[in-house]
Order: sequence, then C-alpha cells, then structure tokens
Amino acid sequence: MFIRGEWTVSKSGETFEAESPATGERIGVVQKGGREDAQRAIAAADEAAGAWARESAWVRGNLLHRVADEIGKRKDTLARTLTLDQGKPLHAEAIGEVEELISYFRNAAEDGVRLEGRIPNSVSAGKRVLLLRRPRGVIGVITPWNWPYTMPAELIAPALASGNTVVWTPASTTAVAGIALAECVAEADLPPGVFNLVTGPGSVVGDEIARNPGTHGVGFIGSTETGRRVAEAAAGKAAVLELGGNGPIVVMDDADLDLAADATVTACFLCAGQSCTAGERLLVHRDVRDEFVAKLAALITERVVLGDPFEDATTMGPLNNEGVAVKMDEHVADAVERGATVVAGGERASGFPTDLYWRPTILDRVPPDALVATEETFGPVAPVVAVDSLDQAIDLANASPYGLLSAIFTRDLAKGLRYADEVKTGWVNINESSNYWETHLPFGGRSGTASGIGRVGGAAPMEAFTELQTVVISQ
Repeated sequence: MFIRGEWTVSKSGETFEAESPATGERIGVVQKGGREDAQRAIAAADEAAGAWARESAWVRGNLLHRVADEIGKRKDTLARTLTLDQGKPLHAEAIGEVEELISYFRNAAEDGVRLEGRIPNSVSAGKRVLLLRRPRGVIGVITPWNWPYTMPAELIAPALASGNTVVWTPASTTAVAGIALAECVAEADLPPGVFNLVTGPGSVVGDEIARNPGTHGVGFIGSTETGRRVAEAAAGKAAVLELGGNGPIVVMDDADLDLAADATVTACFLCAGQSCTAGERLLVHRDVRDEFVAKLAALITERVVLGDPFEDATTMGPLNNEGVAVKMDEHVADAVERGATVVAGGERASGFPTDLYWRPTILDRVPPDALVATEETFGPVAPVVAVDSLDQAIDLANASPYGLLSAIFTRDLAKGLRYADEVKTGWVNINESSNYWETHLPFGGRSGTASGIGRVGGAAPMEAFTELQTVVISQ
C-alpha cells in the first residue's frame, strides 16, 4: 500500500493472493488492508490537504502531467498487467485503456488550471463579491474491476487537480493493476499524503473511507447495490456515484441495420460485456428483427474472437471473476426457460486455462421480463426484445430502474430527438453504440433511477469535489 508517500504493509500483516482470470496462475501477493490502514491513509491525506489546496493550480497541473508522463513510459507494462489481472485483450483493448488513462490525467491537469469562480454584483455599490472555488479536503475514491485504470482516473485526477487529497481503494480482483497505476503516481513525486492507496476488501476499507469523518467527499463507481451502501455510509458528504446500467439499444424499422449491427457488437462485447454502458437490452422493431439478428450473428462470427487475451487476433477475453460468470449462467438459463432462442453461444467455452471464458451470445425472442432484460447481466450477451413502435420502446426503456445510458438507431432525426427527450437516461447516443463516450464529457445517471448521482468525465467531478466560498469586500 502507498501511504504518506511511502510503500507500506498492512497493520495486520495479512495478505491475499491475486490470480489471473486469463491464465489461472498466481500473479501477486497483495496487502490486505483494514480499517486501521484506511484511517492511517485518511490522516495522512488530511495532514497534506492544507498545503496542497494552497498550491498553485499550475503546480498541481504540472505534477499531473508528470503522472501522465510516467504512465506513458510504462505503457507496455501497464497494458500487460491489465490483461493479466483483468482479462481484457492486450491489443484490442488493454493498450487503448492505458492511452485513455493518460488523457484523463492530462485533461484534469488543464481543467484544474481553468477552474474558475465568479464576481457577482452586490446590492451595495460599495461592496465587491467574490465566489471562489475551494477544494473540499480529503476525497475517498472507491473503484471497480472492469476498467481498473480509467475509472479510478475519472475521479482521482479531477480530485487532485482541484486541490483535494485522495485516499483510493481499488477492487480486490484487480488490485495488482491498481498498484501498477499507483506506482506511476508515486514516481511523479507528489507531496507525501496527497495521494494514498489502500488495498483490501471493499466491505472494510471502502466502508471506512466512505464513513470516516476525515473524508469530506466520496467518489464511487460500481454496482447499484454497493453504491447504496456507500451512499448510506457517506451520508452528508459530497458524493459522485456512477452506478449500474441496463442500457437499452433501440433499433427502429427505418434504421441503417448494418450500422446498428456493427455498433451493437461494440455495445455488447467490448470488455466481454462487463461495462455499465453495455447494450444489455436490444429493443428491435418487429419488422426488421429477423434481418437485424441475422446481420448481428454474421458479425460476431467474423469480428468477436474469444481466446488467449495475449494473442494478437483475440478481441474478447475471459470474464473477470466467477461471480460474473455465474450471473451469465443464470440469466441465459432464465431467458431460455422463458422461451428465448439461443442464436449463438449460450454457454461457457471449454479448452481454456480457466472456466471464466464465456462464448459471445445472442438471444432472440427474449421476453421483456426475463432477468437478462431487466437486470445488469455484465457479460457477453445480446438479448433481443421485439417492439412494435417507438412508444413501446420508450415505455420499455423507462420501465427499467436503471437510467445511465441508452442508444437509438433511426434515419429520422425527429424520432431520435423525441427518444432523447422522453427516455430517462443521463446519456443518449443517436446512431452510435451504447459503449461510445468521450473522456471530457459529463457522464452519469438520471435522477430517480438506480444509476447514481453526479457526473464523471472531464471537469464535471470538480463541481462535486469543490465548494463555493463567498467573500464580501467592503470598500
């Protein structure tokens, strides 16, 4: 673990073994931090907070650029570590995630320099008013295993750039990748205590980070269930919670089906479907459903190559952990029992080093109430639900408790904009994959849904990680 500028072991002396989902081999021994370790890190962050907040935004920005430089120097090692620890294909995905990681730190460095207050008018002609953006202090960051580099960066980089100190705990199943990222931050030589890493079980370390009065804001990315527990523990604190999704992709009868099928491959099989923005439901107009399913089946045969994630040709690797694989087992079985047809895949693959390789799957004639169409499956599955109209598609989309991201394919811009007006998701893509986003744009769930509060992306988290101070000057 990294606390107060030094690498250290857990107070208890306990560790846990990290195993690769790709190979099944042991890839490291990780410190099993506890509440006392989290408390040490929070204390260190608190001690460093005052000086870091007073530092020039340009100094902070330059240090974040230095982090990006370190990541660039270690790009190949970071990518291989990601593939080994998370399971995503080296050439198809891991290298790209490291490149995106660099952009998050560089963007935050520049956004921090441009973080501005305001000078509103006073009712008195003899007074001047300043509204100044002030950092909150210590930000606790808790992140998942599906994007072990970029999702932490979405929170850590803007928190640091806006003058906060950070205590971070990554998901235990990708803690090795988390440590690799922390090594880059450590090499950038930020002042001791500004950035701290505590590895260990989220139910202990994450809970302490959220609950401890020494943290003044919390950033969490992960499941809705865990997010609710974090929100309860962090009650009263500023929070950014980017939670689960069941993002529908609507394909209307006037859609460009080749475009829609191509984008759906990315939507459903990027990161083996382990994405909060994955195409978890395909709401396809009944008049074009058969043609669309045929095009999609042909495309996955051509483009989705399940295999050794270190091989150049591989485009999809294993699932990260057994829990997610079991959910795939259960959701596909439930859909079939309810009358769905397996067009492709439908089972785990054999002949690999671990049992976590799941075949890319297409399910047709999925009932709207099947688990795969109502819950967050988080696996490589494309469930097709037939609809008869745009109205029905909107109703089904909004029937879900989730409201993170959705997409629609139509040649009629008016239909696309009407869908965006009426669907309750925080992001809508028109004629683009549900897995399309840009690092500088605000991203998060709609209010009243189970997809969280606040926004990640670009400078958006800085709105939560800073607060306005009002200064009135009498002349």
